[in-house]
Order: sequence, then C-alpha cells, then structure tokens
Amino acid sequence: MVPTASARRVLIVGAGVGGIATARGLLRDGHDVTVFEQASAVRAAGGAITIWPNGARVLTQLGVDMTGAGQLLSAVHVSTAAGRRVATVDVTAVNAELGAPTRMVPRRVLLERLLDDFPIHRIRPDARAVGVTDGPDGVRVDFADGTTAEGDLLIGADGRHSTVRAVLDVDNAEPTGWCSWQGLIELPDIADSDVAVIIIGEGGNLGLWPAGNGHLQWWFDLPWSPDFVRPDSPIDTIRSHFAGWSRPVDRVLAALTDDDLSRSPFPHFRHPIPRDWGRGRITLLGDAAHTMPPTLAQGTNQALLDTMVLRRALASPRTVPRALRWYGRTRRRSVAAVSWVTSRQVSHGESTMKPAALLPSESVTNALTSFIRATSHTAMSTDATERQSATDNGRTSPNSAEFGELVRRPGCGS
Repeated sequence: MVPTASARRVLIVGAGVGGIATARGLLRDGHDVTVFEQASAVRAAGGAITIWPNGARVLTQLGVDMTGAGQLLSAVHVSTAAGRRVATVDVTAVNAELGAPTRMVPRRVLLERLLDDFPIHRIRPDARAVGVTDGPDGVRVDFADGTTAEGDLLIGADGRHSTVRAVLDVDNAEPTGWCSWQGLIELPDIADSDVAVIIIGEGGNLGLWPAGNGHLQWWFDLPWSPDFVRPDSPIDTIRSHFAGWSRPVDRVLAALTDDDLSRSPFPHFRHPIPRDWGRGRITLLGDAAHTMPPTLAQGTNQALLDTMVLRRALASPRTVPRALRWYGRTRRRSVAAVSWVTSRQVSHGESTMKPAALLPSESVTNALTSFIRATSHTAMSTDATERQSATDNGRTSPNSAEFGELVRRPGCGS
C-alpha cells in the first residue's frame, strides 16, 4: 500500500486494463473509487500483449498474480524476409537486469487477473460519459442516461477516442501511415515456444509471438492511409505480401481466413504528448493520454506505469490539482521518449535495419534494457515494490518462482 495523505472520491471512465489497474491500486490505497464503463459488461478486445519487466513490476505492486498466465519469453529473433539475421534480443538477460519476467499474455487473461478479488460493485456498466464539469471543489460527469456522478477527481482511461480527453482541448492522435492486421490463433506446433519472431521487409513486417496454451499472436504490418479501402478478401492481400517469408509464416497464412481478419486492420496512431495532459481535477491515463504505435509493445506497460506514478501523486499532501499536475509532468518525459521511439519506422524497412545486423546481440540487448530502465521511473518502482512487499508481510512475489526458473535457463541471444 502507498501511504495515503487522505482518501479521495475517484471517478474513472473506462474499464479496460488501465482503468481497472488504476482502480485496483487506488482502492488498495484507501480511496473511494468508482469505474464507469460504457459497455454492458467488462470485456477485453484484441489479442495478446507483451508485459515487459517494467509492467510486471507494477502488477506485482498491485497484488496481481500472473503465475501461469500466457507465455514467458526468453528471446526475440529479428530477421529479414530473405532469412538474414538482423538482431537477437536476449530477453532472459533483460529480465535478469530489470528484476522481473517478460511474458506474452492474452489481453482477456490479463484483465481477468486484474479483476480477481476486485469488488465488482465498484464498476458501473452501461455508463457512457457525455460531459464533464470541473469545479474548484470537485468534478462531475454526466452520462447518456441522464445520471451524474461527482467526485474529487476524474481519470480518463477511456482509450484513444476518449470522451474525457475531448473536453481538455489537447491535440488529437495522428496516423503514422501504418496499420496492423492481427489476432490470436491456436497453432501448438508453432506457438509452443518461448522465442518471439519478427520478420521485416521493405514493404511491411510481421510478428509471431507465442501467447501460451498453444496460442500464437500474429500480426502483419502494412502501409495505411485515411483513404484506405478494405479489400474484398483481406487474407489474399496478406498472403500476396508475406507468403514465402518463412515456413512458420506460411503455416499461419494457410490457417487464417477472412473471418480471422474481420476486426482488422488497426491503424497506428500517435498522440502528440502535451506539457500537461490534465486540467484542474481531471487527468488522463493510458491510451487516452498517449496512444502510440505498437512497435516496442509498450502501450500497456506505459499505462501500468501511469498507475504507479498516479498512486504516488495522490499519496502526497498536495492538493488534487497539484497532485495531478505532478503526475502528468512526471510521466511526460518518459512517455514522450517511448512515443518518439515507437513512431520511428525503423522496423518497417529492411534497409534501415541493416546497421543493427552489425551489432553483437549483447549490444542490442543492453540498449533495450537501458531504454526500458531509463523510461520506467526505476527508483520509484523499486521503492513501491519494497513498500508493497513489506505490506504483504514478506509473502513471496507472485512472479518470483517463475522468474527464478526463467533466469536459470541459458540465454538465447549470444
């Protein structure tokens, strides 16, 4: 538990991973929290996500047991469509340096773990926010059904199309020119592995990432523009671009149908990161604050880091507006760095990645480790983890047994 200056009435719009993680943390800190979700039930859309050590540490702070969830990863292999090695990330070494495991986990499973032991009565479904009023003594949210809610602060965790963000007069997200066709498929002969694969070419790239229980997260990235016209047969389009890139890729392409692509594509967007992403008693979190391309698989991890810093802000003796301003400014520099790197299209062109092939795998691994450490508020994270460990009376961290087993295995990146 983070020591709390005083309990606040917290309103959270959005019951996705970021919203529920934040609610879980603030409830543990003694705040009065209500989550509002416009859908009739809490559900997780999309496929699987990567939880890097920075996100894993926050989940530990939240008391979320991830034992057995998804697939622990030991390495990421990057190659060209012609089969030439570009880089290898020794994920085992990253984990050892940063003190937590990396895993690929279906978004649905992560949300289920976050909701374990969560007081469901704190979530109000069928609550579509349509207006927000910020006053000197509190904030009010108006809903489409005519009801209202009042609190000491409002957190917009309602995604890229955030209703809360819309009232703050900050810039909208901008397309990057790329999109992902993606999903989960059950292919045990390929997915029963702890090595993720990225393959890049001049016209696009793809990834095959094991997600546990025989499931494979697949994605195919192609250029995209606002005048995009959906092809009659998306799978034929994907096959025409990526067939022959590798045997596992051809195996996935043979198994996919147009139905598997029905929810795709997902255009990549990036929010300009404002100096302040809140106002008064209103702030933003996760994709509502900083939508970014999935290049580094950091979106969910950055939302979890938002939760950690926000908890620390509200535990201070600052007034609510000052606490929220401190939270936004503390997060801004780290988020801006991650967002900038993810928006560079280095992974979308084989020619731009050629210099990486000249680097030893250890250098690539060290660079990623340093980047994650530098953008993850390491000192604050260590302090929060130690405080939570003390609060839990010395209980073994939910991830410690799996992590110990992981770091004892030989690395794959040398």
